[in-house]
Amino acid sequence: MLARIRQWAAELGFGAVGVAGVDLGSAEPGLAAWLEAGFHGEMDYMLRHGMKRARPAELQPGTLRVISLRLDYWPGAAEARAALADGTRAYVSRYALGRDYHKVLRSRLQKLAERITAEVPHTYRVFTDSAPVLEVELASRNGLGWRGKHTLLLDRGAGSWFFLGEIFTDLPLPVDEPVQPRCGRCTACIDACPTGAIVAPYRVDARRCISYLTIELKSAIPEEMRTMLGNRIYGCDDCQLVCPWNRFAKMTKEPDFAPRHGLDSAGLVELFAWSEADFAERTAGSPIHRIGHERWLRNIAVALGNAPTTAEVLAALQSRADHPSALVREHVAWALAQHGRAMAG
Repeated sequence: MLARIRQWAAELGFGAVGVAGVDLGSAEPGLAAWLEAGFHGEMDYMLRHGMKRARPAELQPGTLRVISLRLDYWPGAAEARAALADGTRAYVSRYALGRDYHKVLRSRLQKLAERITAEVPHTYRVFTDSAPVLEVELASRNGLGWRGKHTLLLDRGAGSWFFLGEIFTDLPLPVDEPVQPRCGRCTACIDACPTGAIVAPYRVDARRCISYLTIELKSAIPEEMRTMLGNRIYGCDDCQLVCPWNRFAKMTKEPDFAPRHGLDSAGLVELFAWSEADFAERTAGSPIHRIGHERWLRNIAVALGNAPTTAEVLAALQSRADHPSALVREHVAWALAQHGRAMAG
């Protein structure tokens, strides 16, 4: 049966399949310690779910196995590095350039689960980063890869530029064996983190992570962190860009993950000019949509504060200086002050 599942998954575009059991008890102490340290920041839902993340059968009663699947999204490295190197351009995490992966992946997972049902009826539930699931822990137990020091899953033949999705099932499928970790003494990801969010190997303080600061954080970005964001307006990929294993990353074959609205090369001033209606229209069906226009402007204001001082940048910031949102005004004022200091110095 498992051989046929792998075949059907490949036909749906998945890059790999692994099967794990549901006993994740050994992961609970690490999860508890991470929460106790407050590393989840404002992500209160993580605290609410608690140990449920490590107990698949509590999330979906009757679950005996978790089928993990990989879907590649890597669009290429050259453009990413060029965008980061140009302070006038906006950097958007590569996973968010195209269509919302939740929609793409969930649809594929559902099709696979239904295909399995047609062969062998089973009770199942699919997940795509949308529920309390320890997806990296599960995938590292079923042979899809190993947990890197940046806490993402790594595969020796595909790097880390892929999404993970799961099918919880009551089928007693044979489980796959884990693979040997291969990070060795490498600390490239830790050294490259712009904010020092990887506080120790395999341990990330989300409160310092740029992905958290630009996506999950709803309040003001801490002032002491703002210059560290550079031109990253939505997420961060630095730890993946420097990882040696990502030289084996697979280019995505999914048209849905192709960049939309020029977000892989757009300028900060251009994106800062988007009205709320522009934002709603151009991020429809994108993971960016959920942060809303206010936080979009907050993030870009910080990036403009870090950009080279030009008349165009100053004019863009001045155009939002009296914005109705106090959150936006605060970050615009900070950005203008940054340029004021730069010109005075």
